[in-house]
Amino acid sequence: MPQVAFVITNWNGKQFLNACLSSIFAQDFQDFEVLLVDNASTDGSVDFVRQTFPQVRVIQNEANVGLCAANNRGILATQAEFIFILNNDTELAPDCLGRLVQAIQTGPHIGMCATRMMLTDRREMVESAGIVVDRAGIAWGLDTGELATGQPDSPRPVFGACGGAALYRREMLLDIGLFDEAFFVYLEDADVAWRGQWAGWQCVYVPSAVVYHAHSATIKEGSPFKIRLLSRNKVWMIAKNYPWPHLLWYGPVIAAYELMSLGYALLTGRGKTALQGRLEALRGLPKILQKRRQVPRRISATEMMRRMHPITNPLTLWRQYVHIIRTVTSHYEEDRSSS
Repeated sequence: MPQVAFVITNWNGKQFLNACLSSIFAQDFQDFEVLLVDNASTDGSVDFVRQTFPQVRVIQNEANVGLCAANNRGILATQAEFIFILNNDTELAPDCLGRLVQAIQTGPHIGMCATRMMLTDRREMVESAGIVVDRAGIAWGLDTGELATGQPDSPRPVFGACGGAALYRREMLLDIGLFDEAFFVYLEDADVAWRGQWAGWQCVYVPSAVVYHAHSATIKEGSPFKIRLLSRNKVWMIAKNYPWPHLLWYGPVIAAYELMSLGYALLTGRGKTALQGRLEALRGLPKILQKRRQVPRRISATEMMRRMHPITNPLTLWRQYVHIIRTVTSHYEEDRSSS
């Protein structure tokens, strides 16, 4: 039985698969298997993988069941001790996997390892150095938009791992109930991190484990689909995981941030979609609150609040977000003008 299983969910990502899979099979650490879970692609992805990478185990879904359900199917199809959840639009540095395995083996309480995710087209710029969740219920990537030069290279604790490239202990995923398939996609990694923390697991950020990621290559930034699901899933994530009774104290702050976010969406012509997501979230709240009672809670609410990040100025987060989007967009426009 291999020690690590890569689980890659694919939906019409043929253009990325050669680079992604080639980087996996070029790893220094070779005790792994690769599972590609395909969500009914129509671009020839499955045939390409079977012909070019016959060592990859392909699992085909008859429909696009979403990232969460596909991840879960891959996790349950392997007995590997560690699960590497990986986006199809990524490339790994040759020593990435070995660094992660070394880090996760430093303690049985470590259930998650975050990678240093860099932009594929701006390889000096950090996309994410792990996930934090602040006390306003906002999940965001550490060091987003920062340059990697001069940053510490030693592993350090962080709240969670970005699901675009994260190593999980299989035992932890089974303990907390895998990915929540109701989320479909977006913020599913923050939800896993939050539930993992509640269950007493910890996450370590491994800066030396480098992954390059084509930001929002599969589903475009600012699409109505993405806005709707982010709006919905944020409400669900908070409803499932926020410590009680601290939610009473921070509830007005969370509501104020939601109103600001909705106002910004209205100003940018995306208000209808953002509102639809929140209304969908309210309709689904009864089922989500049932799931709240199912989350193992092995730490106190006070300890959970300590692990969460202090409230961050929303303007700071907005600037980080805009910086990344402008960087990616400018490179895309440069490529178009030169072609």
